[in-house]
Amino acid sequence: MGRIVSFRQMSNGTRADYELLDQSEREYARFLPQRILAALRHLEHSIEGYPVSRLEHSLQTATRAAADGADEEMIVAALLHDIGDDLSPYNHAELGAAILRPYVRAEVTWVVEQHGLFQTYFYVHHMGGDRFARERLRAHPWFDVCAHFADRWDQASFDPDYPSKPLDFFEPMVQKIFTRPACDPRYARSAQAP
Repeated sequence: MGRIVSFRQMSNGTRADYELLDQSEREYARFLPQRILAALRHLEHSIEGYPVSRLEHSLQTATRAAADGADEEMIVAALLHDIGDDLSPYNHAELGAAILRPYVRAEVTWVVEQHGLFQTYFYVHHMGGDRFARERLRAHPWFDVCAHFADRWDQASFDPDYPSKPLDFFEPMVQKIFTRPACDPRYARSAQAP
């Protein structure tokens, strides 16, 4: 183990301690793209029952986004939208959005965060749910973007015959986005508070 901070409680930390942690976190974050790609590869052996793996579903969704002319942030969001399935299948959308939030515009984060609700349109009525639940967000300025994401890319991406791009195709985009300076707007605002 390298250098460690002097405190046992955060309230006792010094400026030098927090500079050390900041440096350590920045070094660790340099390898975030590789960890994200590894997590995506792990989706090859995830939730069963679909005609394709969760990885293949993600690749198909991202391929459809790219073919539709989406920008790199939205393509990477399409690739990562279900990355939370392994750790948090019942709120995977929020986990995917949290991973993306410091690196992409708010619109992209919102779409990923809401895609789970928008997807219920296609299946929840079979189990007694309200397939129109997403309509409560109709007035939101990004409603149509999320509906497009869910309707054209996500729900259509369970086809074992679809010619999706391989993960290597998307790797440069993942590298580009996750090596940007990170800024989680929730923390940035609190840091600016008096």
